[in-house]
Amino acid sequence: MRQLRGKNALVTGAGSGIGRAITLALAEQGCNLFVTDVDEENLQTVAEEARAANVNVTCFACDLTDPLQIDSLVEQVIAATESELDILINNAGIAYYGPTHNMTDEQFDRLMQINLNAPIQLVRRLLPTFLKRDEAHVVNMSSMYGFMPGRKLMGYATSKFGLLGFSESLRWEYGRAGIGVTAVCPGFVRSGFFAATQSGYDDGKVPSPPPWVCTTPEKVARRVVRAIRWNSRVVVITPLAHLLAATRSFCPWLLDLLYGVKRRRKKA
Repeated sequence: MRQLRGKNALVTGAGSGIGRAITLALAEQGCNLFVTDVDEENLQTVAEEARAANVNVTCFACDLTDPLQIDSLVEQVIAATESELDILINNAGIAYYGPTHNMTDEQFDRLMQINLNAPIQLVRRLLPTFLKRDEAHVVNMSSMYGFMPGRKLMGYATSKFGLLGFSESLRWEYGRAGIGVTAVCPGFVRSGFFAATQSGYDDGKVPSPPPWVCTTPEKVARRVVRAIRWNSRVVVITPLAHLLAATRSFCPWLLDLLYGVKRRRKKA
């Protein structure tokens, strides 16, 4: 999809962080935008910023934990675009940090619904629309935790592993039909993500990574735009994410060592 001007794009989690940066980057490219978030106030602010690029921006408040709201969102977007939606950015996501045994069923189900089930539902509902287009593109925001273990981040890592697998399966099934699919796997990003992360500890603390290992939402957004243009399969961002991906591929035993996994000794 070399030409983005005039394309119609739907972005989830557009009210802040990476979603905001992607929305503004697509606006600069001339895309007409349909943006959604649970935070209506922030969403409206981002929409006003995007409109400065002289593109149409339509806001939808949508709680991705509710499948009925997702179906309603899809119906409204299809009606507004007259079935001419070209790009879907599945960006919305949440995290939980802490011991897995402290995580409630409600917390786990909510995380999996927002991070994995909602993107899958959106893609499945929009596939008939995308198949009618000459070209379309889906971007799924995975993470470096989509290919490496996440200590005290089991639910988050599980959802991102699933989203990476879903993305590649989708790409190989529909690539010949003109639907491009990209899984974006950033390392740590300087945003409000860690402040919003739920903690499994009594003190409610969630550690933030040092700034020097983080990238910016704007850099992620630029890589997303490039990925859409070139139909990239997987985009890994930050040196740390590249290092961990290589480690898992070529010497996964090192991760066992890093995380202190105890190995049983062979009996004599």
